[in-house]
Amino acid sequence: MVFKRLLGSLGVGGPSVDTVLDPGAVAPGGVLGGQVHLQGGEADFTVEHITLELVARVEAEHEDGESEGTVVFHRHVVGGDFRLAEHERRSVPFSFPLPWETPITELYGQGLGIALGVRTELGVAGARDKGDLDPLAVRPLPAQEAVLEAFGQLGFGFKSADLELGRVNGTGQQLPFYQEIEITPSPKYAHRVNEIELTFLAGPAGLEVVLEADERGGPFSEGRDLLARFAVDHQDVERADWNARVEEWIDSLLDRPVPHPSQDAYGDHGHGHGYGHGHRSGPGVGTAVAAGAAGLAVGVVGGMVAAEVVDEVGDFFEGDDEDGDEDGGDEG
Repeated sequence: MVFKRLLGSLGVGGPSVDTVLDPGAVAPGGVLGGQVHLQGGEADFTVEHITLELVARVEAEHEDGESEGTVVFHRHVVGGDFRLAEHERRSVPFSFPLPWETPITELYGQGLGIALGVRTELGVAGARDKGDLDPLAVRPLPAQEAVLEAFGQLGFGFKSADLELGRVNGTGQQLPFYQEIEITPSPKYAHRVNEIELTFLAGPAGLEVVLEADERGGPFSEGRDLLARFAVDHQDVERADWNARVEEWIDSLLDRPVPHPSQDAYGDHGHGHGYGHGHRSGPGVGTAVAAGAAGLAVGVVGGMVAAEVVDEVGDFFEGDDEDGDEDGGDEG
C-alpha cells in the first residue's frame, strides 16, 4: 500500500511525496530498497533533504501502568540539495541496510501483529513535513527461523509477540527496545512452566537468544522467573540439530539454581527497563503455532479473525504519531 500526502506545512500548491518500497519482506541486516517519487507543486522549491525513518509501535511500562507510542529507531538520508521545478516529476532511488536488531513482523508469510513502518520526511524551504508512512515487512534470519521451527516441532505454540521499550541487561543490545515472542509450553514442559518468552538480538556474527520462563509453583514452593542467554552463530544453521539444541536450552533454563536472596534473580541478564517486567496479550494473541514436520505455521484460533490483527496494526499507519516519537536511531 502506498500513501500520498500533500505537504501540509507548505499549504496548497506544495510538492507531494510518494514512497514505494521494493516488494517482499526484508531480513534483519538485509538491504531495504525502493523509490521516493516527488511531484512538484505550483512553484519551484528547493528540496533540502529526503530522509527515511524506520518507526515501530512500542509498549512502555510505567509505575502506574502501560502506554504505547512510536519510536524512530533508524534514520537514513537518501537525497536532497536540489531544485524541484514547478510540476516536475522526479524519482530518487534508495537502498540501505536494516539494523540487525530490526524485529521480525512475519513468519512463513503470516503476520505476528508487530507494526513497523518507513516514514518519509521531506525538508523544503526550511520546513519539514513527514509524508508517507508505509508498512515494513521483516522476515526472520535463517538462524531465527531455525530456532522458531525447532520450538514448533517440539510441540510449543505461538501465543503473541510485542515490542517492549527498554533493555535486556548483560547483552549487546543496540536498539532502545526489544521484541518478545511469547510461546506456550509443549506437553512435556506444561507442568513446569506457564509460558516461555523468546528474544532475539541479532548481529553481524550471530544471535543472542534470550529465554525467560514463567515457572509454575509447587505445593511447597513459589513460582519464579528464570532467564538465560545462548549464542548462535549464523553459520550454524545448516549443521546444527536444532531440535536437540533448543531442548538442551530449555532443560538448562529450567534447571538453573535458585539465586541467593541477596542476588538479583536475573543476575546481569534481567530486562532492565526500570519498572518491573510485565506483559500484555498483544494483537497476535488470536494466533497459535501448529507444530509438525513443516515446523512453525501461524494460524487463527479461538474465534479470532485475521482482520482484527490487521485493524490494530492499521491504526498505527493511519494515525498521526509524530508527537509520540522517540528518536532511538542515528542519521545515516
